[in-house]
Amino acid sequence: MSQPITLTELDIAPSKDMTELFAHYQASAWAMLLDASGAEHSNADFDIMVAQPIATLITRGDHTHIEHPDGHCTSEADPLTLLKDWQQKLLGQQASFGDLPFIGGAVGFWGYDLGRRFEQLPCQSKDDYQTPDMAVGLYSWAVLKDKRAGCWYLIRHESYDAPDPGHLTTLANQTAEQNTPFSLTQPWQSNMTEAEYKKKLNRIHDYLLSGDCYQVNLAQRFTSAYRGDEWQAYLKLRQANQAPFSAFIRLENASIASISPERFLSVHSSGKVQTKPIKGTRPRFTDMAQDLASANELSQAPKDRAENLMIVDLLRNDISKQCQPGSVSVPELFAIESFPAVHHLVSTIEGQLEDNACPLDLLRGAFPGGSITGAPKIRAMEIIDELEPHRRNIYCGSIGYYSLCGRMDTSICIRTLLCEQGKIHCWAGGGIVLDSQPDEEYAETYHKVNKILPVLSGEAGVE
Repeated sequence: MSQPITLTELDIAPSKDMTELFAHYQASAWAMLLDASGAEHSNADFDIMVAQPIATLITRGDHTHIEHPDGHCTSEADPLTLLKDWQQKLLGQQASFGDLPFIGGAVGFWGYDLGRRFEQLPCQSKDDYQTPDMAVGLYSWAVLKDKRAGCWYLIRHESYDAPDPGHLTTLANQTAEQNTPFSLTQPWQSNMTEAEYKKKLNRIHDYLLSGDCYQVNLAQRFTSAYRGDEWQAYLKLRQANQAPFSAFIRLENASIASISPERFLSVHSSGKVQTKPIKGTRPRFTDMAQDLASANELSQAPKDRAENLMIVDLLRNDISKQCQPGSVSVPELFAIESFPAVHHLVSTIEGQLEDNACPLDLLRGAFPGGSITGAPKIRAMEIIDELEPHRRNIYCGSIGYYSLCGRMDTSICIRTLLCEQGKIHCWAGGGIVLDSQPDEEYAETYHKVNKILPVLSGEAGVE
């Protein structure tokens, strides 16, 4: 059953940044920001902030714990089915409000290891995290900024409490109290040496030669200790990277700072589906001629184009499970998208969702994203679990929303950091194929974090 919704335009100047308002909420558990981070990008139209959910769903292994207005419960049912059912029960469904992408509903993350609920996978890698496999809140109010028009909106469901519009305007014009500055207390350290990384790459090469896979993504994890406010770290990373799928999530015992450039799955209220896999990376340079040459070399590189095409084919198959027959197409292949740290090779795959399918069905069928696993996906994930020392948790999972109007948008959690138990983790990886060169692949992992690790390091380096 639908709940009455009101939309209020807020009297906040277009020049104000969403972080200035969210800063007043960021310290509260379950405050979340989906942030285009000032990026001039086709996917950077709206910033969305939420807080004070009416219900939360946390999945660890086979169990999902639900906190809701009438109490709490635990279930072993499919976590995405639970999410769909509880959203329907508490908030119902709504028609779209113009072009607003989110009008209340689910916001949160789906960690890489949630894929174990959808596929049979081994459990060899170490799970040393407190952060769950899924953490999603159901939100009855949200603040959105339409970046193109410069307009701010509060959308709320009248059956639940929401902030006063005037109070939000006041907060946006006030400087939030500063917490303890963020700093690392030791150097970054990888969970594998260069020699170990190359040994694992050789093992993947053997699997490729034997026909197990065509491509396998191999990642290393960097870890440091820290003190201070994780929000301050996010602001530094945001400024340095300007990624269109940035996000900050505050949980009770962890924080996630993501500066991802990659869309996983989007679904428009019309049912149009889009995924934009990234596969292929080159570094940026301050010298314009050198930078252009780097981008041009990537656009023509046979290895990167072949690698990208493998993932395009995988994702065409993944989304076709829930799309209308004959509707899946590739309108853009091997486009170059440039970000402050790197150039990326990006393709676009589109389709039309089946009339009786839910966007969460699409998410389940394609999860985790093929661009960060390899092909074929399940065998690649088995090899990843064998060779990577630790589970990935948030890395290569997804952050995003599922709105009451049927829209969904999710990122791939690359360039994403997890802060918990006084430790901060950051990952970098790449797709390995038969002609991958060990030195180049190892160097590429560092290209991908050269606007992350040094930004937060201060005097600390990388071991």
